Amino acid sequence: MAQELEVSGRLPESLTMNISYAQYREGFPGWNRTEIAPAFHRLYFIAGGSGSVVLNGVTYTPKANQMMIMPAGTSQMALTEQEDPYSRYFCHFDAQVGEWPLFSADSKLYICDAKDPEFIARTFTEMVELFHNGGPFSVLRLQACLFTLLASCLEDGGYTDFWKDFLQQTESSKLRDVLAYIHGHLHEPMEIELLADIVHLHPNYFIPYFKKIMGVTPMHYVQRKRMEVAKRLLSYTDAPISDIADQIGMQLAYFSRQFKGHTGLSPTAYRACTS
Repeated sequence: MAQELEVSGRLPESLTMNISYAQYREGFPGWNRTEIAPAFHRLYFIAGGSGSVVLNGVTYTPKANQMMIMPAGTSQMALTEQEDPYSRYFCHFDAQVGEWPLFSADSKLYICDAKDPEFIARTFTEMVELFHNGGPFSVLRLQACLFTLLASCLEDGGYTDFWKDFLQQTESSKLRDVLAYIHGHLHEPMEIELLADIVHLHPNYFIPYFKKIMGVTPMHYVQRKRMEVAKRLLSYTDAPISDIADQIGMQLAYFSRQFKGHTGLSPTAYRACTS
């Protein structure tokens, strides 16, 4: 399980998102709608009111202080009572990991009780203001708000298998054996031909295939993983730097050059900063 989480934890490096609309709305109009399948994802925070949503034939009854993600392409209906309509923050967004959508059209409604509803409301308010008022860094701040809200919804809802499920639902699942091999053999020489053979691809096809999914080339990924291991060993052990180089399959001089290029510090200086 730990290895699966570590493998899937690399996927967000190629995650891209775009917000197409953000708003706060209260009252009856705009919520009740017949069955649709929008081309964008919806993220909601319910501030008050009562009603229901039907997603892919399953009925849910969101309540105040709950968040929910309605994936693009799902069959959706929404109902609310005129006497007690929903008050809600919401945004429309696109999200992909490489070439694959972050949420699939055959998935469920992701819904949770917000652990800190005041924080969620403040973050949504900031998102709405940024979307409508703009500013020199509004795109960066909008992205930060969306990442925070999505992470909060998935974490507060206990969707701990989200990335594992994503791997199983997409073509990226084919890389699991490759990533597992890399993680288990960082101390050994790593050849493109060997990695490509795991998924039965010619190296010339494997390299762009890997980059499309992971966002980096296979050797770039291997080098980054080795540097991560080295940083942990330098920070939390007293192992000699030469031993650390051996543990990640690198000659000492080459390791020192690569580590400085990766972190801006020599291994000795890095250890001194973290001790």
